[in-house]
Amino acid sequence: MPEEVSRLNRWLETLVAGTGSDLLLIPDAPACIRFENGVENIDERLLSGDEIEAAVLPALSPHGLELYRQNRIADSSYRIPGVGRFRINLHRERGLAAAAIRALPAKLPSMQQLHLPPNVESLARLRHGLVLIGGPAGAGKSTTLAALLDEINRHERRHIITIEDPVEYEHTHVKSVVEQVEIGADAPDFPTALRAALRQAPDVIVVGEMRDPETMHIAVAAAETGHLVLSTLHTTDVASTISRISDSFPPERQNTIRQELAMALTAVLTQILLPSKNGGRVPAAELLIVGYGARQHIRRNALQHLNQEITITKNKGSFTLEESLERLVRQDHIEREDALLIANHPDDLKGLLKISADTRR
Repeated sequence: MPEEVSRLNRWLETLVAGTGSDLLLIPDAPACIRFENGVENIDERLLSGDEIEAAVLPALSPHGLELYRQNRIADSSYRIPGVGRFRINLHRERGLAAAAIRALPAKLPSMQQLHLPPNVESLARLRHGLVLIGGPAGAGKSTTLAALLDEINRHERRHIITIEDPVEYEHTHVKSVVEQVEIGADAPDFPTALRAALRQAPDVIVVGEMRDPETMHIAVAAAETGHLVLSTLHTTDVASTISRISDSFPPERQNTIRQELAMALTAVLTQILLPSKNGGRVPAAELLIVGYGARQHIRRNALQHLNQEITITKNKGSFTLEESLERLVRQDHIEREDALLIANHPDDLKGLLKISADTRR
């Protein structure tokens, strides 16, 4: 084994042994690991960009290596037998190579372990339509998506195809059969993989992330024609998750895609991670089950009214961020002060917390 690969493997073994989340390799800094309570050095010597590049390049897939040579940034999966799987992001900063490498969990999380509201689990029982999961980077979107997919796999007899770059969670066949397509290794890009998937008679299609208009258009069309399509977007709330899709298209096509999206969309879940009192982090979420009113607002591009639709469709399973936060406080997962800081409507949350406290008396 080349010395550079051996060195990277030693760092990653230390990451796994210490139950850290990420290995960070930054020029002019020592190798360090991100833990729940911060970042800690695991070496004294400062790394150069050349050393980082030499250590990480051999671990990239051929597709990742080609992307890095073309664009100076690449994502790739990496496996060390007996240690674990990792997601590598090799990029440049101040003209030098840098890397963030995340340890991927060996076990799939359950919906119960994530402490998401029970209504989220009902998304796994949908038969068709588009389900979007939004949130900022590092909000646990991929983890929630994997948990939903595992819920389908364990309870339904369906043909599932996932399209990811790279594959993060590995699924075994339980009641469903699961095909996992990795961009670069199995298909050149998302649109090509998605078109191919539609010819393979899937019941469920998972698109790891919708990055471009072509992928978005194919995914919306697939949801309209009877497939259940699940995907993620880097957004902050329900309205921005929907607008991200329409705004990705040229102005002359935006009205058409809004009409299609209004028909295809079934649910929008957005989430953010908060520090848990019991260690780790826990997601607070907001869910809109799309009904007649929401479809009309999407068609008219009146997305500012979607928050009202969450309240109107509570009987269908929708819930607000404040309701999710109140539940996490009541169950002693998060601090009241943390919940109030993240709430969109702190006064509403205070009212919910007061009702909850009064009920317990």
